[in-house]
Amino acid sequence: MSGYIDLQVNGYAGVDFNSDHLATDEVLRVCRRLKVDGTDSILATVITARLDLMIRRIDRLVELIEGSPEIAECIRGIHVEGPFLNPRDGFIGAHPVADAIPADISVAHQLLEAGDGHIKMVTLAPERDSDARVTRLLTNHGIAVAAGHSNASLDDLQRSIDQGLKLFTHLGNGCPASLPRHDNIVQRVLAVSDQLKISFIADGHHVPAFALRNYLAMIPDENIVIVTDAISAAGLGPGSYELSGQVVEVDDDGAAWAACRTHYAGCASTFQQMIEVLKGPVGVSDEQIHQWMITNPLQLLAADQASGG
Repeated sequence: MSGYIDLQVNGYAGVDFNSDHLATDEVLRVCRRLKVDGTDSILATVITARLDLMIRRIDRLVELIEGSPEIAECIRGIHVEGPFLNPRDGFIGAHPVADAIPADISVAHQLLEAGDGHIKMVTLAPERDSDARVTRLLTNHGIAVAAGHSNASLDDLQRSIDQGLKLFTHLGNGCPASLPRHDNIVQRVLAVSDQLKISFIADGHHVPAFALRNYLAMIPDENIVIVTDAISAAGLGPGSYELSGQVVEVDDDGAAWAACRTHYAGCASTFQQMIEVLKGPVGVSDEQIHQWMITNPLQLLAADQASGG
């Protein structure tokens, strides 16, 4: 397999996977554009919303995957990012605060039922899953559980790892711009980076290249995953775009901002643009890019499919 594997795609090329009116021809267009852009397959990401809306959006993606072999080849499954996230300012990022809830077994079962076996990853905040019961439930169903939008303590992280946590979602983002000097979520995750895969958005905006270089040097190569966190703006350039009902402004530098301009709302870069950042100012090798963008994400998905078998 030569194409890249992207575990976090909210939308692409003008199409929002969180739209309530997602058409088959739109998704086929995205799949064909992704292939042209070098991406072999993705997880379509559904972000936090009212539970009924999340279920409806998951249902629609399942219909699309099951209704088209071409879509199924491209969309390997669904990544549910939320609703079990930390609602505090900064940690919640672009997710709606009102819809962030503590981890709940009943809600998790409703999401699983809607996914009909196609949910492959769930991002939650471990401190919102206080006994890690939801993490264990999802792991037992063959789902890769990721921490993210979180201010988990070391104890929270370790408890979740012991119950199956496999990944931390886009480290360095989904947290406030200012953090305590030493005891903060970035340092805590780095402290367990030998036990956990960690994803990064390598667009040069979400994490500056010099900081990304520092992070990558601290983490074993086998535990690094690059994701785009792409929104509908990806590959289209500056302008106004939609992400789950909110307007996102992409500036001339390619950064995707929430309307309030205090935080990013997804990413407008493609994997090819990220490779330019990784090979240029970050200074990584072709072999590392292959491992971080193909081998490691595939390993993550395969391991959890096996555990659910």
